[in-house]
Amino acid sequence: MPRITLPDGSTRDFDHAVTPYEVAADIGAGLAKAALGAKIDGVLSDLNTTIEHDAQLAIITDKPRDDASRHDMLYLVRHSAAHVMAEAIQRIIPGVQLVYGPPLDTGFYYDMAVPEDRPLSSNDFELIEAEIEKIILENRPFTRVECPVAQGLDKLRAEGSKYKLDNAERAIVAGSDTLSWYVTGTPGANWEDLCRGPHVPSTGRIGAVKVLSLASSYWHGDENSDRLTRVYGTAFPSKKELDEHLELLEQARARDHRVIGKKLGLFHIDDMVGQGLILWTPKGSVVRTELQNFIAEELVKQGYTQVYTPHIGKLDLYRTSGHFPYYQESQYPPIVERESIEQLAQEGCSCAELANRLRDGEIDGYLLKPMNCPMHIRIFNSQPHSYRDLPVRLSEFGTVYRWEQSGELNGLTRVRGFTQDDAHLFCTEDQIADEMIGCLSLVTKIFRTLGMEDFRVRVGLRDPDSDKYVGDAANWDKAEQACKDAAATLGKPFSMEQGEAAFYGPKIDFVVKDVIGREWQLGTVQVDYNLPERFGLSYIGADNAAHRPVMIHRAPFGSMERFVGVLIEHFEGAFPLWLSPEQVRVLPISEKSAGYAKEVHAALAAAGLRTTLDDSNDRIQARIRVAAEEKIPYMAVVGPRDAEARTVSVRARGVQKDLGALPLVEFVKGLSMERDDRGEFTLKESMVPEAAGAG
Repeated sequence: MPRITLPDGSTRDFDHAVTPYEVAADIGAGLAKAALGAKIDGVLSDLNTTIEHDAQLAIITDKPRDDASRHDMLYLVRHSAAHVMAEAIQRIIPGVQLVYGPPLDTGFYYDMAVPEDRPLSSNDFELIEAEIEKIILENRPFTRVECPVAQGLDKLRAEGSKYKLDNAERAIVAGSDTLSWYVTGTPGANWEDLCRGPHVPSTGRIGAVKVLSLASSYWHGDENSDRLTRVYGTAFPSKKELDEHLELLEQARARDHRVIGKKLGLFHIDDMVGQGLILWTPKGSVVRTELQNFIAEELVKQGYTQVYTPHIGKLDLYRTSGHFPYYQESQYPPIVERESIEQLAQEGCSCAELANRLRDGEIDGYLLKPMNCPMHIRIFNSQPHSYRDLPVRLSEFGTVYRWEQSGELNGLTRVRGFTQDDAHLFCTEDQIADEMIGCLSLVTKIFRTLGMEDFRVRVGLRDPDSDKYVGDAANWDKAEQACKDAAATLGKPFSMEQGEAAFYGPKIDFVVKDVIGREWQLGTVQVDYNLPERFGLSYIGADNAAHRPVMIHRAPFGSMERFVGVLIEHFEGAFPLWLSPEQVRVLPISEKSAGYAKEVHAALAAAGLRTTLDDSNDRIQARIRVAAEEKIPYMAVVGPRDAEARTVSVRARGVQKDLGALPLVEFVKGLSMERDDRGEFTLKESMVPEAAGAG
C-alpha cells in the first residue's frame, strides 16, 4: 500500500502498486492529460513506472510551474525527439549505426556512424524533418522493454552494433542488472533503441522539432578512434516556443563573438600557436586592460594587495592541494625533469608506468598551473601572521591552463589557457560574513557598471552521497551556512544545488542573463576550510595560540577570456565608450579642414581619449559608414565652418542623424566625463535625450 506524497505536502494512499499516470488521473483528468513524466523520489521517470513503496512524487507536465520542472519537461521532450530524429535518419539512410544521443540544455544531439558512400549533409535536413513530422503524427507510444543482462547482450551481438554493445557493457560496469530498450510503438514491430529513458508517453507529445547542424565527433571523444557524425537538433512542446528559440539563435549568430572578434580585430587564434590559446591583439588588449584597471581600482578600495606567481609549479604543490590527481583529466600532462626522463628511459620505464609513478608520487615533476590558489597559500605561509594581520587579501590576474577536448573549444568562451581575476582572502571565522559581503558587492558592482543586472544566484553545495569532497563534515556545514547567509544579503532569490560545490568547499555562482536572454555563469565566490587544513596554515590568535584561518576564493569575472567573449556578444561588439578600443574618430570633410582636424585629434588625444584621424581621400559618407561598421562610439566630423567656430559636428553610434555641433572644448569634456563615469553619463543622451539606449 504505497503512500504518495505530492509537492504540496498532501498524500494519497493506494492499496496496490501504482504508476505516476494513475496518480495524476486520480488527482484529475486535466493533470493526466497534461502529464509527460514524473519525478519519483527525485528521479526523473516515465509516467508508467511502477511505484510499489511510499514515495515522493511530482508530475511533470507540458505547462511547467517553475524553472526546475521546465528543465525536466524539456529533458523528456528532447530525449524523445533524439530518438525520433534517429529513426527518421535511419529511414532515409538504412546503413546508419547509432552511437548515443543525449538531451542538452538547448536541444539534443545524436552521434552516429554514417556510411562513407552516403554521408549526411544539410541538404538532408528538410527530408529528415518531414520524416520526424510523420512519426510525431503517428503518435506511437514509447514502450519500455527490459531484458536480463545476458539476454540483452545476446540481442546486441546479433544486431552487430559494436557501439550499442559498448554502451551496454558500460552500463553493466556501472551497476545495471538489466538492459532496457525503448520502442516507438509495438515491440517487435516498430523502431527501437537501447536506452535507459525516460521518455514522454508517445511521439505525439513531443511537439515541434528542428534539425540544426552537423559536426564531426569521435567515439568516446578519442581523436584516434572512429570518426562519427554528430547531428544537432532542438525540440519544444509547441511550435511557438520553437519559433521563439530559432529567432534567439538567429540573434545569437549575429552576435557570435568569434565572428565579431575577427571583424573588429579583437583577438586571434592561430594553429601554429595552438587551439584554445588566445592571442590578444592591440584592440582586444585595450578591452582587457580597461576591465583589469576597473577591478584593480575597486580592489585598492577594499584593501587587497597584488601578487604575481609563476605559470608552472611542482607536482607536490598540487598533490597537497588535491588538484593532482583529482583534476588530472582536465590538466596538461606533468612535465618531468630531463635528467629523470633520461634515467627512466635507461630503466625501460613505459609511459603507463611513468603515469602511475607520477600519480603515486614516486616521481616528482612540474605542472602548468591549473589553479592560482596553492601558490597564494604559499605566499600567505611565507611569513608568520597574527590575528591583527587578518584578513589578508591577495589578488592576481593569474593565467592558468586546463586541457579541454578539441571539440569543446569555442573561441574565447572555452579555452585552454585563461586569465582569472583571482583573489584569495585569509580570515578568521568571525570575519567570514563581512568578507563574503565585500566579495559579493564587488561582483554586483561589476554587473551594474556593465548593465548586466539581470542575474540569478546559485549556491553550490556538496552531494552527501558523493566521495569527491575532501575535509571535515562539520567544517563543510559551517562553510555552506556562510554561503547561504551571504547569498541572502543580496536581496535576490537564490537556488541551492547539491553536487555543484568545488571539491574543497561550497560556492556562490552568479548566472547572468545577457541582452537576448541567454544565461552565462560568470562570477564565483567560495568558502574553504579544507585547503588551509591541507597546507597546515595558521595564525596566532589573541590567546597567543595557533589557529587555522578560513580561506575565501573569489573571481568576479571568472575568466577574462570568457568574460570578454560574453561582453562581445552582449554588446554585439558595440562596447560602451570606456571599453571601446577606439573611442572617437575624427573625419575632415575635405582637405580644407585637414589642419583643424589634426587639432581636434590632438586635443582628444591630450585628454587621454583613444582617437584616430581618418583623412583618407574617400568621400565623407564612405568614411562615416566605415566608422559605423567598426562600431566607433563617436565621430567628430569637421568642415570649414567648424574650423572657423572651433566646433565639431557630432555623430554617435546607433543614432542615424547628426547630433549637432558642439564647441571642441565641450566635446572633449563630455567624452572625458562619459569615459570616467563608465557610462553613468553619456554625451549623446545629454545632446539628444531620445538617444537613450541607442548603440
